[in-house]
Amino acid sequence: MHRKCIMDHWIIINEAVVYQRYALREPATFAKSTGYETTIPHEKLTIAQARRGTPANRPVRVYADGIFDLFHSGHARALMQAKNVFPNTHLIVGVCSDELTHKYKGYTVMTEAERYEALLHCRYVDEVVRDAPWTLTPEFLQKHKIDFVAHDDIPYTSAGSEDVYKHIKEAGMFVATQRTDGISTSDLITRIVRDYDIYVRRNLQRGYTARELNVGFINEKKYRLQNQVDKMKETVRTVEEKSKHFVYRVEEKSQDLIHKWEEKSREFIGNFLELFGPDGAWHVIQERSGRMLQALSPYSSPRGSPSSSPTRRRSVSPDSFPSSASASPPSSPSSKSSHSSPKKGKRSSFKAASTYSRHVQ
Repeated sequence: MHRKCIMDHWIIINEAVVYQRYALREPATFAKSTGYETTIPHEKLTIAQARRGTPANRPVRVYADGIFDLFHSGHARALMQAKNVFPNTHLIVGVCSDELTHKYKGYTVMTEAERYEALLHCRYVDEVVRDAPWTLTPEFLQKHKIDFVAHDDIPYTSAGSEDVYKHIKEAGMFVATQRTDGISTSDLITRIVRDYDIYVRRNLQRGYTARELNVGFINEKKYRLQNQVDKMKETVRTVEEKSKHFVYRVEEKSQDLIHKWEEKSREFIGNFLELFGPDGAWHVIQERSGRMLQALSPYSSPRGSPSSSPTRRRSVSPDSFPSSASASPPSSPSSKSSHSSPKKGKRSSFKAASTYSRHVQ
């Protein structure tokens, strides 16, 4: 007996794993009109038992209902909480029909078929109940073998009742979920109504006719004119952006050219000064070439000017002449007569100088 219970438990776990894999690849199923049929005894559970994961032979069947118009992330989050409220949960979602919704809440954007289809493709949903009742009755709960009902804890006033879930709470079958702030179907509709002109113009651009949008002839022309004006503004804005980008690129290129020109100018001036400056290589070359020319070509003096030669300059130097006392013989009558004649004195002195020059050479 104990072994049989273990085997049954193992089979149920495997079926749950296979079902989860299948559910992620395929949409959920619709509930049967006859209700949930099973051979496993369906005993009433407490919340404490369900949180412990019992009973082991079946999942806890949790029911969540709503309109789900314009299905959004707030709906998905609420269903995710309902799916994970217990360790092993089979989530059943009831969707009210258009007739009931229009009667008790208001007109919907999506039809009931569209709303059913949206719920079938939510990953947290295991089963969808079409034409769900506005108020849950004991017969409905028994028909679908519902253990608990999940909804946010705010009292839901409708159909002449202060809270349509009051009797569920009193029976201990209610589990609370949290609403998502900032997103709801009413908020989405408010956005569309507030920006009605924008969305009409949007759909006209996408090919919808004025008749499909329930727009008159004058308003249609106005919206189309506004679309043309917006297109022109967008074109001008695009041209301005491109012009700004082009000017920016030209400025950037010009700055690069100026920087390069300055660098090249500094480099040219530095090279010029290095070559032709006071201490430059050109002056060094000139000085060296001048020295080489002086070493290779000696001084040349013109003819008839003996004074230009260094030897001549040394011979005619006043210090080079011997004194008249040492060079001339003792005075005699003939010498006295020579001093008396100026012409003879010049010839004799020139002759003596020439004799001394040859002697020195």
